[in-house]
Amino acid sequence: MKKTKRILTALLPLFRPSWWKKNWQRVAWHFSLAILAFFVCFRFIPVPFSAYMAQQKIGHLLQLDFSYSIKYDWVSLDEISPNMQLAVIAAEDQKFPHHWGFDFEAIQKAFKFNEKSHRTRGASTISQQTAKNLVLWHGQSWFRKGLEVPTTALMEIFWSKERILEVYLNIAEFGNGIFGVEAASRYYFKKSAKNLTQSEAALLAAVLPNPIIYKVNKPSALVRKKQSWIMGQMNGLGLNYLKEM
Repeated sequence: MKKTKRILTALLPLFRPSWWKKNWQRVAWHFSLAILAFFVCFRFIPVPFSAYMAQQKIGHLLQLDFSYSIKYDWVSLDEISPNMQLAVIAAEDQKFPHHWGFDFEAIQKAFKFNEKSHRTRGASTISQQTAKNLVLWHGQSWFRKGLEVPTTALMEIFWSKERILEVYLNIAEFGNGIFGVEAASRYYFKKSAKNLTQSEAALLAAVLPNPIIYKVNKPSALVRKKQSWIMGQMNGLGLNYLKEM
């Protein structure tokens, strides 16, 4: 009991706004060092799990949902079909091979659209999505978005485009508890991600905006329309576009 009281007493300042106002620079510095160390350590070795996976697992446990399980199988980029690599670039971030983590033109367009519309349009690149899923959390707070900027920048500095795409494809969610393209490919198509066809890859990419609402195994008319659009974009870009990374 005394030990618990001492721990709570030590943590109490963290809940005071005045403490954060006084120490935010030190916190930001230590956070940056931790993220830097993370990206250096995982520059080549497989990532065992992502922050978003942990967030989902803990969230279900707190809801007393003990049936929730995570399907996750890491594979290297050369074990993922070029069709799948191109599909996510075509669907999510066509400037991925050339930008430094941020698509400022898309951000400007999204900002103008969101000012005039009740719907929200995102402008996150594959790099930003990877940073968010890997070491941050999901949410719309400005604090989280603020952390996303230096995290993405550090990742772009220390990781190659191929590595960013490899991690993205391994930690993206493709269904409830289904993380990574290898697990998704085996679950939905009973095959390795290395053997995905253009149509299958486009279908997986089509559900990425919200894989809980949009279903790979029960695609709606909207998902089918998005799949067809992605295939058209893939044909326009061509597989040689991957060589520009």
